[in-house]
Amino acid sequence: MKKHFSFKNQLLIAMPILNDSEFNQSITVICEHNEHGAMGIVVNNALKLSTTTLLEQMDIPFQTNCSNQAVLSGGPVQPDRGFVVHRSKHENKRTWKSSIQLEDNIAITTSADILHAIASEEIVDDVFIALGYAGWGPGQLEQEIIANNWINIPLDADLLFNTKIESRWQQASKKLGFDMSQLSYYSGNA
Repeated sequence: MKKHFSFKNQLLIAMPILNDSEFNQSITVICEHNEHGAMGIVVNNALKLSTTTLLEQMDIPFQTNCSNQAVLSGGPVQPDRGFVVHRSKHENKRTWKSSIQLEDNIAITTSADILHAIASEEIVDDVFIALGYAGWGPGQLEQEIIANNWINIPLDADLLFNTKIESRWQQASKKLGFDMSQLSYYSGNA
């Protein structure tokens, strides 16, 4: 039986060819990838919605000092579904009801218990909320990578949690050693 290569724990950097799509200059964390398809969260597309506004809309009481950072659009699939991207500190490794574990103590959690922890300021660092996700059918992500729609780099907690949302694509590009905005997706023969 052929083993399936997985892009789980990778960041996908959108190539310039995706300039007219919803994924223009996007960075996507791949959470799951197997023979049935792939699932990821876009981590650099801020919505005009804050964490406190979202908590308010969900009738979750929050502390006055609760983080008011922007909620992200995690992708076009199920935009009403929430995902909390977070990193557990070794001294505070709590278990959540529904999480996907990634590398470097990073997890994606979908259960409401983590929202209550954010609201009560139990979690204040290394966390953000995304609505929706990016999904690929069987073999679709592989075909998009072959078509030069994406380039991947290893998961990078510093990029996710210590880089401004609007700078993540440029910073990820720098990790490749060149400026992605200078690339053309046209090729030819001489």
